[in-house]
Amino acid sequence: MKLSVKEFKAWKNRRITLLGMSGVGKTRLAYMLRKHHWFHYSGDYRVGTRYLDEAILDNIKQKVMGIPFLRDLLYSDSIYIRNNINVDNLKPVSSFLGKLGNPEQGGLGLTEFKRRQELHRQAEIAAMKDVPVFIRRAQQIYDYPHFVNDAGGSISELDDPEVLQTLDQHTLILYIKATQRDERKLIQRAEEEPKPLYYRESFLDEQLAIYREKHDLPYVALIEPDEFVRWIFPRLFYSRLPRYQAIADEYGYTVSTDQLAQVNDETGFLELLETVVAKQP
Repeated sequence: MKLSVKEFKAWKNRRITLLGMSGVGKTRLAYMLRKHHWFHYSGDYRVGTRYLDEAILDNIKQKVMGIPFLRDLLYSDSIYIRNNINVDNLKPVSSFLGKLGNPEQGGLGLTEFKRRQELHRQAEIAAMKDVPVFIRRAQQIYDYPHFVNDAGGSISELDDPEVLQTLDQHTLILYIKATQRDERKLIQRAEEEPKPLYYRESFLDEQLAIYREKHDLPYVALIEPDEFVRWIFPRLFYSRLPRYQAIADEYGYTVSTDQLAQVNDETGFLELLETVVAKQP
């Protein structure tokens, strides 16, 4: 939603969606706002606990069944497996998403990888469409006056107009744009610790073809999973930037990571928001 300065100042129950790459400070800001009576809605947490819960558990059970000792205990109901996902630990979600490549190095085949990618896409769409429900629950059940939607970094990749329309109708969308210095930091961090990522299928197909030709790899199973993530991350990063900006231009506002780094409390955040709202034509 777009607001005038007057409307922003009079906005009693504030509702913000944070948009941007993982690592730009969305979750740090959400944690800070939680201390000031904001309901923190984590899209990734909702994905893992509601929409991918069974798929995550099935994946874990499949691994366990390959270990005879644990398989026998699971068969006899002597043990059970459950997710322990929380907003501070979303590793079960990323472990399900997985990495493409050599199965002996923990990689997934292309068909299975794309299946999981699509499941994640549908789960993230559903989680974002749940935002209005949780805004109501936060106010009516938990008595939180304000709401912050900590959206996943891949929201710009979903290609579902209804998601953006829903978020625009119910929240103010704020894009946290990395400075060039922070861009380099994010890329360096991804190279040092390659993590599972979501890719638009067309982007994945295009980049995968380039990578295989460049490295003369006739089969996906020959790809080293971590090396592929290191190679593709900068390309994914720079492909997302114009998508984020287009969303912000049409539906919301933009702040830089440098501006956000100066924010230490709710008052500072609201002052920053008022500044960017005032600059909007």
